Amino acid sequence: MASHRAYRLGDLQLRILKVLWNSGPASVANVQSQLGEPLAYTTVATMLRKMEDRGLVEHEEADRKFIYRAAAAEEEITRSMADDLVDRLFQGSLAEALSHLLETREVSRRELAQLERLIQERKKRS
Repeated sequence: MASHRAYRLGDLQLRILKVLWNSGPASVANVQSQLGEPLAYTTVATMLRKMEDRGLVEHEEADRKFIYRAAAAEEEITRSMADDLVDRLFQGSLAEALSHLLETREVSRRELAQLERLIQERKKRS
């Protein structure tokens, strides 16, 4: 299996990436306005610089503004963070993670049917 980069992101970093994934390239001010809570411009700018240092975002300069875009794909981040959660909390056991979620969350019949379909599809591929 291919080696994947491991990502551990804080809440603000993940929210910033979601803004960039959903809206595409954006200035600091645009990101700030889409975060949904009042954060100082300098806080968002500093976080974007730190995220760029980690290879999570990239920027170009346009009209004397930095325009940021996500450098990491949403699927890659999601996979890495989910794998890390399963590994750290459930010792790598997907069955234990799923059992925990089924016991502690409301699950509709529709979601249960979807899970059953996913399991059947996976069995066919294995």
